[in-house]
Amino acid sequence: MPDERPAPVIRVGTSGWSYDDWNGRFYPGRKGRGFDRLAYHARYFDCVEVNSSFYGPPSERATASWVRRTPQDFEFTFKLYQRFTHEFDKPWTADDVDAYCRGIDPVREAGRLGAVLVQFPWSFRADDRAFRHLEAIRRDFASLPLVLEVRHASWMSELAVKRIRDNGFGFANIDQPAGRGGLPPMTLVTSPLAYVRLHGRNSEAWFSTDAGRDARYDYLYREDEIAEWIERIREIARASEKTYVFTNNHYRGQAAANALQILSKIRGRPVPVPSRLLQAFPFLEDIAVEGIAPGEQGVLF
Repeated sequence: MPDERPAPVIRVGTSGWSYDDWNGRFYPGRKGRGFDRLAYHARYFDCVEVNSSFYGPPSERATASWVRRTPQDFEFTFKLYQRFTHEFDKPWTADDVDAYCRGIDPVREAGRLGAVLVQFPWSFRADDRAFRHLEAIRRDFASLPLVLEVRHASWMSELAVKRIRDNGFGFANIDQPAGRGGLPPMTLVTSPLAYVRLHGRNSEAWFSTDAGRDARYDYLYREDEIAEWIERIREIARASEKTYVFTNNHYRGQAAANALQILSKIRGRPVPVPSRLLQAFPFLEDIAVEGIAPGEQGVLF
């Protein structure tokens, strides 16, 4: 009998969209009054990962605005507030949980919430205390589609994977600089919801205590490195119902360039590329649709 399973759903986007160093590379250098970076981003990608929600609960007003400004099939994933993942010295409260959930409600009610990323630091090791922490997060955010990102290799054990799966977390397969007991690239699927995050491989800055945010994520993936991940993404997608892929090597538009490469290879056809990005990364000519890009009247490739 023919395979009647639906085709895997793979969505590709970037981690964040509000970067000033994307001006003149992904976004126009000179923007007219009312230029909307999010709406512009949504012309090229079908999802985005919200970074700002890591630093504080998003406001309902902001997220409702995001829904209005993007197409109906555009989806958002959110990082969980760091209060729940990085501040271990005092318990969170029911008010903390409620504030976060209220903030993302407009997106969830619109049917546009893809996932909530529960991102822990490298120091978060797989042990009994960590397992209890995951159980508490799952208990308090029971209605949300949660995805776990951990960075230490201790989470590769059979017991750790079982705890992740038993608590209903999807798993974020990550690409990060190698070394120091970090997780290597994987194709682990623990729920119907799968996730991939590419952080870059800038080892020198990644492990430096003096490096700033931009330096740590200053990396452009080579063609062969993208090809490796395309194979992994397809394997992950075959084992899941929906897969999100986000590039986090954001500095100076590199995330957008690599995300468009991935999107083109996944779809098997050329995709629209902003003319400014094409000028900054000429290798994108190989995957760029010929003609005029969306929203760039009169600007030719």
